[in-house]
Amino acid sequence: MLQGWIQIALTLLIVIATTPLLGKYIARVFMGEKTLLDALMNPLEKAIYAFSGIRPQEEMTGWQYAKAVLYSNLVMGILVYLILMLQGWLPLNPTNLGAPSWDLALHTAISFVTNTNQQHYSGETTYTYASQTFALGFLMFTSAATGLAVGIAFIRGLTGRPLGNFYSDLVKSITRILLPISVIGGLLLILAGVPETLAGPATATTLEGATQVIARGPVAHFEIIKQLGENGGGFFGINSAHPFENPNGFTNLLEMWAMISIPTALIYTYGIFANNRKQAWLVFWMVFVIFVFLIGVAAVGEFQGNPLVNSILREQQPNLEGKEVRFGWAQTALWAVITTATMCGAVNGMHDSLMPPGGFATLFNMFLQIIWGGQGTGTAYLFVYLILAVFLTGLMVGRTPEFLGRKIEKSEIVLASVVLLVHPFAILIPWAITFGFPDTLSGISNPGFHGVSQVVYEYASAAANNGSGFEGLNDNTLWWNLSTSVSILAGRYIAIIALLLLADSMSRKQPVPMTTGTLRTDTGLFTGVTSGVILILGALTFLPALVLGPIAEAFLIARGG
Repeated sequence: MLQGWIQIALTLLIVIATTPLLGKYIARVFMGEKTLLDALMNPLEKAIYAFSGIRPQEEMTGWQYAKAVLYSNLVMGILVYLILMLQGWLPLNPTNLGAPSWDLALHTAISFVTNTNQQHYSGETTYTYASQTFALGFLMFTSAATGLAVGIAFIRGLTGRPLGNFYSDLVKSITRILLPISVIGGLLLILAGVPETLAGPATATTLEGATQVIARGPVAHFEIIKQLGENGGGFFGINSAHPFENPNGFTNLLEMWAMISIPTALIYTYGIFANNRKQAWLVFWMVFVIFVFLIGVAAVGEFQGNPLVNSILREQQPNLEGKEVRFGWAQTALWAVITTATMCGAVNGMHDSLMPPGGFATLFNMFLQIIWGGQGTGTAYLFVYLILAVFLTGLMVGRTPEFLGRKIEKSEIVLASVVLLVHPFAILIPWAITFGFPDTLSGISNPGFHGVSQVVYEYASAAANNGSGFEGLNDNTLWWNLSTSVSILAGRYIAIIALLLLADSMSRKQPVPMTTGTLRTDTGLFTGVTSGVILILGALTFLPALVLGPIAEAFLIARGG
């Protein structure tokens, strides 16, 4: 037990130590300051701008930035859909795979272009090396860079700066952040035993004399951007539980750090943009406390194990169902909370096998979306809650609410409300429709309350752009492919448009001088109020779903059902 808790603590200490380092670097990149990569990347970026006709100095309004996001993502999505449907005629297809069904290819293209990477397929038996590398791997960079660019644009607007240029931010996100870390991380994964080959599957003879075909491929470069970009889509069907994606403790630690490094660093980046690192650290610790609490909930649940199994064994044993023994209960619980907190969605164990506390923690993360949230967008969602907290406290004390010296008015509250309301609509409406026709639509493989969790988890994963699942659900059907695609698109693009318009509105406001009556947002008291707003507006919205799913299941198991 002690060893497991020490592993969790060391991982968290590494994250805390690297947050200001990476946060400062990201701020320097997007504030146009000098960095170590200038000599290498400046010529490359100039060549990209010249070839594509990008004018990086042109500032965009909120609508222009949003349209650039939508148009670019539409073109990339269509291109990838065509690659997936034509993969049978393309090279790098050693197993002679044909085209998937049109609805599965559509769901895959939408899922990957939105940084969701929800998989209704098994990678090694559905998509070729070409599809995985040139289509899905390509989108892993561009979708992560899109989210990061939107997050930076939101921070700029919030701090009174112009939003910037989407195409320039997209290019810098890749060349200055995602690509350099991916090159180093990919090499480390190769050294640690992750394969990187274009050779076809290997054929081996087992000890029993049987023949076994072992899938492999260009995994290492795919794996690192999967984690760093909070993509989560696995090269293999069982994702990072597969020994070729995540062979040992070192790769497990590296991949967990990659998942959480940028989301935590962006809060510090905000502090540099706002010239208020105190507030950044207060917000960081607020999220960190909730994060650690959820880790504790999930880890204790897995360590205590299943009471029904323990009663048969006549002793307490950790829950190892659906887990890789090389990671155990502690690293699986920690990974499950990190991957749903950061909206990565990669798994190193099966979430369907988590005890109810683990299911509660993972669902809670996806319902809130701000612990630590999606690539770039999670930071923006977090500060939407701060804006709402300022508005509510302003109402209580009878003052016009202000944030960073700018008045919060009707238009900002409407846009903030859109950001928060689209999420429950994208989850609860299709969830209700699915349960309206359980025999024909649901695809549930578990009875009772766990089956309820399976369905709500799938839509929460889609709307939050997370991509993980309570596997066992029969999700490769026309209904699931199309309905989750709608939730994915709504959760991604409606929220992004509202965020950019909100940032644009804030950037155009004239700053108001601070007075003795101004509500300071860089205090412990206000941070506590914000955490209360998060719990009231975010958590209570989904309380019925939590009660009908993991909470009810926990009570059922506790009474021996």
